[in-house]
Amino acid sequence: GVSVRILVLQDTNPSSSTESGQTSSTEPGLLPGETVVREGKAAILFPSANEVFYNPVQEFNRDLTCAVITEFAREQLAQRGVRILVPGERDRVVVRLSEEKNGTEDQEYITASVGERCEQGLRVLEGLAASGLRSVRFALEVPGLKSITANDYSAKAAALIARNAQHNNVSHILQASQRDASMVMYEARGKKERYDVIDLDPYGSPSPFLDAAVQAVSEGGLLCITCTDMAVMAGNSGETCYSKYGSMSIKSKYCHEMALRIILHSLDQRAAVYQRYIEPLLSVSVDFYIRVFVRVKTGQAVVKNSASKHALLYNCVGCGAFHLQRMGKKMSQGKHMKYSAATGPPVGPNCEHCRQRHQLGGPIWAEPIHDITFVQKVLSAVSGNPTRFRTSKRIEGVLSMVTEELRDVPLYYVLDHLSSTVHCNTPPMLQFRSALLHAGYRVSLSHACKNAVKTNAPAGVLWDLIRCWEKSNPVKRERLSETSPAHRILSAEPTLQACFEIREDANPQSRKRHLTRFQENPQANWGPKARAKAGGGISSELEDKRKQFQGKRKKPITDSSQLKSLPCKKLRKVCPLNYNICSVFKIMRSCCYQTSQYFILLF
Repeated sequence: GVSVRILVLQDTNPSSSTESGQTSSTEPGLLPGETVVREGKAAILFPSANEVFYNPVQEFNRDLTCAVITEFAREQLAQRGVRILVPGERDRVVVRLSEEKNGTEDQEYITASVGERCEQGLRVLEGLAASGLRSVRFALEVPGLKSITANDYSAKAAALIARNAQHNNVSHILQASQRDASMVMYEARGKKERYDVIDLDPYGSPSPFLDAAVQAVSEGGLLCITCTDMAVMAGNSGETCYSKYGSMSIKSKYCHEMALRIILHSLDQRAAVYQRYIEPLLSVSVDFYIRVFVRVKTGQAVVKNSASKHALLYNCVGCGAFHLQRMGKKMSQGKHMKYSAATGPPVGPNCEHCRQRHQLGGPIWAEPIHDITFVQKVLSAVSGNPTRFRTSKRIEGVLSMVTEELRDVPLYYVLDHLSSTVHCNTPPMLQFRSALLHAGYRVSLSHACKNAVKTNAPAGVLWDLIRCWEKSNPVKRERLSETSPAHRILSAEPTLQACFEIREDANPQSRKRHLTRFQENPQANWGPKARAKAGGGISSELEDKRKQFQGKRKKPITDSSQLKSLPCKKLRKVCPLNYNICSVFKIMRSCCYQTSQYFILLF
């Protein structure tokens, strides 16, 4: 028969994740003034309590990255005859020692454990390591690694990385580097052994590093990219987004998924220059940033499909209806493929629903943004080992939603935006999803937005459902302007009869199981931290400024010095009450109504 050995893995050294984020200055071995921050199995040293640059909200990012790299290592190393051992996993790992069919005894698989150097393992680069927390966690929590290079341009940061590697006893795996991140990656592009995993988590945009990253990663290697410049990618500064990523962002309700598709477009465009292409494994939008995990491969024939993977976006400024226009198309001619430019546009000059104009955005990545098979492996590993990460429940909730998303449907609509466009009550999510299912269409939620409706139904069907809902929840038509999107949409009769009876399959499993899908704000000032400075730490002046502007749009102005002071631009005469600036409208509202000929009421 077949001789087997069964290894049942138990957690003999549980993670101290319950203490994550806590600081201490009493741990043995600390130098005078040093303080330590704990996360996962890592204990990170900082020179003083005033120089701690640590954001506990990003723990989810680091936990998810450890989980993804672990599954990636499991896949890659299995091809090299290496099995990885993860503490806490209860799944049985079967190692074949002999097979009856050939009568010979196979070579025993090599096992790789956390904290041990694996000669057949993966080479990892963290380009912007700062304190080295992420790299130390890789060394302590991800098995099957050959080496980790934690790089930072700052000499102070590089010394801190080396100190933390020594303190956590991972110097045999982790090496500190003080160089420009782009140069480190450019030098690796021509080598036989490139980096199997490259992690880039910069302050702001990663665009300066993408060209080097797609060249320095090995064949089939993994890129882990974080973008925190969401204001740019979500449409507040489309021209800046175009200069950085080669894509025009627009303000829309689906801006968070569009941001994911913008960075994937940028990565694929840069890779195509070198006859390489990307395969997105997982793309998430959480908190104040986006995070993508992509596999990079080489293939000239596949790169020819690049144009058909990207699309321009037409977005109606009135009702929010959108259409995609692929950049290219391919047709099969026998054994060969023919590539040509796409034909379009898919819409007219004005929206067919509300007759408003269209905005043009993109190009964006129009293919699936997740590899569901890979995501399910990560999800299974995390849910089967819940004590491994402190944020396991949230990872399980987010990945469960990812597996439920429609893969072939880019972007989404937001239910409360649909109802607010026509000024009617918002239908319950289950009823609206049921109506789409009754009409014969597919529908799912999105991890990027709580009230998202991701469906293959055209915009006309969605507006028909809203019209049917409005008939039982009527709005006052006399208050609507005849040129408003609401009036024009409601003036048309629905072409289908909606059925809002709730269906069982309208409620996704992640919602039924009450998983942690959308986390509440964890703490005050939980957003992105300020850029690290040479002196280290965050100044009290910056903290005071942050508190001053926190919720500034909700607070009434009580200090007249904060009011705008603009010279009168109309007649430039002196007000009879001796006021000659428009800001008095904030203070003397009734006076300005009586003497409006002297003021332009800018407020």
